[in-house]
Parts: sequence; structure tokens; C-alpha cells
Amino acid sequence: MRVAVIGGGPGGLYAAALLKRLDPTREITVWERNAPDDTFGFGVVLSDETLGGIEHADPAVYAALRAEFVRWDDIDIVHRGVRHTSGGHGFAALGRRRLLEILHDRCRSLGVDLRFRTPAPAPRRLAETHDLVIAADGVHSGTREAFRDVFRPRLETHRCRYIWLAADFALDAFRFEIAETEHGVVQLHGYPYAADASTVIVEMREEVWRAAGFAELGEQESADRCAKIFADALGGRPLLSNKSAWTRFRTVVNERWSHGNVVLLGDAAHTAHFSIGSGTKLAVEDALALAAGLTEHADTAKALAAYEEERRPIVASTQRAARASLEWFEDLGLYLDQPARQFAFNLLTRSRRVTHGNLRLRDARFTADVERGFGCPPGTPPMFTPFRLRGLTLANRVVVSPMDMYSAEEGVPGDLHLVHLGARALGGAGLVMTEMVCVSPEGRITPGCAGLYTDRQADSWRRITDFVHTGAPGAAVGVQLGHSGRKGSTRVMWEGMDEPLPEGNWPLVAASPIPYRPGSQTPQEVTTSQLTSIRHQFAEAARRAVLGGFDLLELHCAHGYLLSGFLSPLTNRRTDLYGGSLENRLRFPLEVFDAVRAVWPDGRPMTVRLSATDWAEGGTTGDDAVEFARAFAAHGADAIDVSTGQVVADERPAYGRSYQTPYADRIRNETGVPVIAVGAISSWDDVNSLLLAGRTDLCALARPHLYDPHWTLHAAAEQGYAGPGAEWPAPYRAGSRPPQTGRTDPPRPRLPAGG
Repeated sequence: MRVAVIGGGPGGLYAAALLKRLDPTREITVWERNAPDDTFGFGVVLSDETLGGIEHADPAVYAALRAEFVRWDDIDIVHRGVRHTSGGHGFAALGRRRLLEILHDRCRSLGVDLRFRTPAPAPRRLAETHDLVIAADGVHSGTREAFRDVFRPRLETHRCRYIWLAADFALDAFRFEIAETEHGVVQLHGYPYAADASTVIVEMREEVWRAAGFAELGEQESADRCAKIFADALGGRPLLSNKSAWTRFRTVVNERWSHGNVVLLGDAAHTAHFSIGSGTKLAVEDALALAAGLTEHADTAKALAAYEEERRPIVASTQRAARASLEWFEDLGLYLDQPARQFAFNLLTRSRRVTHGNLRLRDARFTADVERGFGCPPGTPPMFTPFRLRGLTLANRVVVSPMDMYSAEEGVPGDLHLVHLGARALGGAGLVMTEMVCVSPEGRITPGCAGLYTDRQADSWRRITDFVHTGAPGAAVGVQLGHSGRKGSTRVMWEGMDEPLPEGNWPLVAASPIPYRPGSQTPQEVTTSQLTSIRHQFAEAARRAVLGGFDLLELHCAHGYLLSGFLSPLTNRRTDLYGGSLENRLRFPLEVFDAVRAVWPDGRPMTVRLSATDWAEGGTTGDDAVEFARAFAAHGADAIDVSTGQVVADERPAYGRSYQTPYADRIRNETGVPVIAVGAISSWDDVNSLLLAGRTDLCALARPHLYDPHWTLHAAAEQGYAGPGAEWPAPYRAGSRPPQTGRTDPPRPRLPAGG
């Protein structure tokens, strides 16, 4: 088997060494355009998991690396002169040049042909003359470009400039330091990689970089300026450069990683921001998976498919965490006024991979200090601290998110609604929300949607709220009011979500006459007189919500329903006072809010649900969402329930764990308005982490509460908490401990070994 490796970085070299070791008959050639010791950057960080894979696959390489590693446990975070240290993290690093030397030696000892200062032949030519072509040619991969139509790469350049530098001494921890300069915020990421050397990365927003004059500075001048900014961290020592240049990070995603016998590896296939780890780590793990695939499958095509199948979900998860981390640093200015200890916790948990639970295991003292600063009583997890909205005090920070049941008769909620909402109230959540309750028959999504446009409906809701207030004394119950707009007159979800009714349709109205998707009914553009009527319908529904006994009212301005349709430029093409500018698009939703607030009791809170992005080009942006939140808060909204999307059918959401929470985070920290975070928050550890970091005030969960109506009480039991934030109903107290199970403990050895 003839193997060509394009690129002599760590990923390409390690792949070559592994493949040669596993099958010495393979003829492997590595082409590297630069000299053997010609490298960028300074130190490389590898995780224990990656090192374990290396140890298993090639003990010789592992032994050489282990002899070189610098290890440390602490992370120091310095902000406004205050340093907080969190321990127990475990890092290992070595110099990039030394890593390359180890891999060069290993490749030579195995018989790999290393060709330095030699550009590789064209990828198409190599594919014709070799059995396998490994493209490890980096973020600017020529191979990827040569087969662009097949790999279909997506490249995104981000908002910060950064530069790799070094210090001639070893930092005693992984250090993050924040400098607030006259031009803006500058951050340092630093870590030791040798007994007498540290990597130092300096990063700042593009506009700060330009304002500070770095665009006009050369390599050494930039290093000198950075050393001056961080003189305290460096002890007055200089910073060293090595072909160091200011650049902006580029995220690389490819739809495919292989084409015929050509396969992408490392940065050519994917990149992940340096703030969550090393690209070298990902490349080495790619090499391990590729070698395994080729060992387990004689057919090259099957081997490459197995490699991609194994690595793609792992890389996608890493890239989601990396995006969260890089965006946190891009928006660092939002958090500067947080208390120093909370700021440190926020930084440590920025990627959502490190959580409150992780940090408690790693450094219990640090985490306990953060909890005290948050206001947790002794022994109380953050999620079980109370929260006040206007005259309503919630027992804990858990919200049962609105979930449509599509089970009402003529808009009247029935026994299923009683059981659904009652069970989740008994399950311990601080606030239980109804589904979207429609303000008129023509404002329904489906024939099965509940309403508040008749007194009979209000009476039925009163039956449910009375049960919650008497059966689950610690729970509050809220109603979400909305109008379907262009997304109405459809089948219930399990018969075809968003599919038009086969018969019995009713006419639709919307901000503009644009159907939701091909085949959907085209709505009428709502007239000025109809706007007046709809405002009245919302106010009447709110009046009935008072009679229905609700503690909180939420106005639904998200997910492409009527009010959301006014907010988004993709669905509002009006040319009157209700269309065009952001202020005009806000006009009708604010008028409705004011009409509802006028009849809703002053002591009861009102919230607004927003789609903070449309996940579509030309739609609502995060900047818009901040302005929407400011406007509603100025009109009296007590909190913003921050969701995303479902506004246009051709959206492209970036799904992932807690994927919507950055939008809530930004609104909270940029406007000071309390927020409810939603979106794939699945564990109580996530809830605690988001709260402690100051990214949200409440967390709303939907599917976890369908899986387990007692999710909140079980979260309390699993954390050993039995306080006022999670009281078990008297009839259920016997179930507050997990049931006993059979013991399967093996015998414990006690006797000494025989002679």
C-alpha cells in the first residue's frame, strides 16, 4: 500500500508513524514544504484521554512525550487586580518543536520517507499514484480546495485578533488575565510548556486591535506592546515571537471528509478554537481513528467511512464547545462588572463542557466560595434558591416550559391538561407554564389548541390553577398568551406538524401575506382595524387569565406566530407604521403588551418570549433581540424568555446542548433584564452552572419534564437536598429516596496473598 501524507505537522506525522508501525510493508511518504525545525507557535497541550490513546497505540511515542511533559493542575483568573485560582484540572504540555522532533525520530526509525522543503505534488496526481492520500495540510488546505465541490467546506472567520507569543519562564498555572485598556478589553491566555518557557496568546476584538494601533506594528513591536500591557503577569519580562502574526480564527467545517482515496485530517477537516484545547489534540485523535479504521477494514472506502463516522460526532461536539468559548471571549465586555469570583466561574464554564458538578469535584473550596457569593444558603444548590419577579417569589429556579398538548375541545382545557400541569407542579418545579393559550378561535394553531376567549375556558383553567395552588403549595402557574398568525389552521403535531388541515380551515392573518412554507395557506395582511380587534382579544384573554387564577402571564412573541411575525424582517414586509425599521416592527407587539399589562394585576409579573435569532440570513439577529428586550423591559416586562427560531421554514439552527442559552446570557448581561434560558438544558448540573455563571435567572425545560414529571424533586434527591426549595408533597414523601435495589458487590479481598 502506497500512502502519501501532505503536511508534516503533528497530525500527518503521527498518522504516518502509526500506519507504518501497524504494517511495515506500507510505503509511506510525507511531504512538508518547510524545514524540519520550521514551526509556528510554541507549546502544545494534550489531554489525558489523548495521551491514553497514544500510549495504547504506540508506547514508544508515549514514553518520549512523557519524558518531556510539563504538568500542572491550577487555573488562575486575574480580573481587575483580583486573582482566583481553581485547582484539580490536570494539564500536560510540551514544546511544539520538541513534539515534531519526537515524531520525526519515530517516523525515521520506522522507515517513513520524510521530504522536507518539498511541496507535495498536486492532490489529484497523488490520488492517481497512491493507494491513500492523507491531507494534513492545515487550515488553508490546498487539498480541500482542490476538491472543494466534493468536500463542500464552510469557512467562518471570527471577530477577534490573536497572536502566539512566548515568555522565557514557566507560569505556575494556566493563566487567564484581563486588561481593560483605553482602547478596549485585551485578554491573555498563558500556560507553561517547559521548565523555562510559556506560551502566551494575546487576543482582542478587531476594533480594539485597530484602535490600539496594532495594525501598523511589526512582529517585535507587537510583542513589546503586549508585554507592556501584561507587565504584571510577566513580571516585567519580554515576550518572544516566532513568525508570530496577528490573525483571526477561522472555523472550518466540511460536509465530507473523504473523496475516493483522499481523506482530510486535522485542521484541513475541522478547526476548534484554541481557548478550549489544542488543534494538535484533535489531529492526533484523528490519526488514531484513521489508523484503526484502516486496520479494521481491508477496503479503503469502508475504512475512511468508519473513520469519519467515528470522528464526526466527537468533532462536532468539540466545535460546539469551541464556538461557545470563542464567542464568550468575543463578548467578554459583557461580564466585566460581574463579581470577581462569579466572573472566574463564568470563564471556567464558558464552553459548557466544564460544569458546576465538575468544578465541585476538582476544587470544592473554590466552588463553595462561588455558591456563597451567589447567595446559596448552606447545603442549598443554586437551582433551589428562590427568585422574585415583581410580587411573585418562586421557590426555585426551574420552569416547566410551555408544551402544546393539542388536546383541548373547543379551546377548553380538559383532564389531560389537569394531569399534565398538575403532575409537573407536584414534581417540584418553581413555575409551571401552560401551552400557548390562544386569544381567539382564528388565532389557534390547530383545532386542539386551548384558549382564553370564553368564560367557560377561564373556568376550566381555574380548576387547574386551584389544584396547583392547593396540591403543590410551592409551585406557581403561568399562562402564555398568543395568536398563531400565519402558522395557524394546521393539523395536530402527531398528524403532521405545520401541515394544513384537510378540511375545516379558517382564514389566517399575519404581518404580511407570506405563507409559512410551500403548500401552507397564504395569510391576509392584517389591516389596521384588525390590529385594534386583536389588541382587544389579547386584553380580554388577559382579563380571563386573572379570573383563571394564574400567577404570571407571558406574551408569546416568538416562533413565527403573529407577534413574532411583526418582529422579524423576514416575515414583516409592511410599508406602513408597523413595518420597516426595528422600531416600527416593534410597534404592534408593544401595543399588545401595553393592552395586556393594563388589565393584568400590577403585583403579578409579565414576561415575554422572544426568538432571539431566526437562524436565517436577513432575519432577526442577536443585536435585534437585545433591542427587543430593552423595549419590552421599558414597557414593564419583568423578564424575557429567550428562545430562538421557528420563524421561517428554511432556518438552519446550530443545535447542541444548551444551544440557545448564549442569547439569554447576552440579553441578561447587556440589558440587566432578568431572563429565562431555554433550549436543550437537560441536566440539573447544567441548571446550576448557568445560574452560578450569571447567564440566566431561571431555566425552562420541556422534554426532561415529559420524560420525568418529578424531574425537579429527583434533582433535589440526587444532590442530597431536602429544603424549602424542593418540598415533596405530603402523600409523596415516602418516595423521596430512590427505591432499594439488589446488591451485587464483589467480595472484598482482605487476606494477604499466599506464599
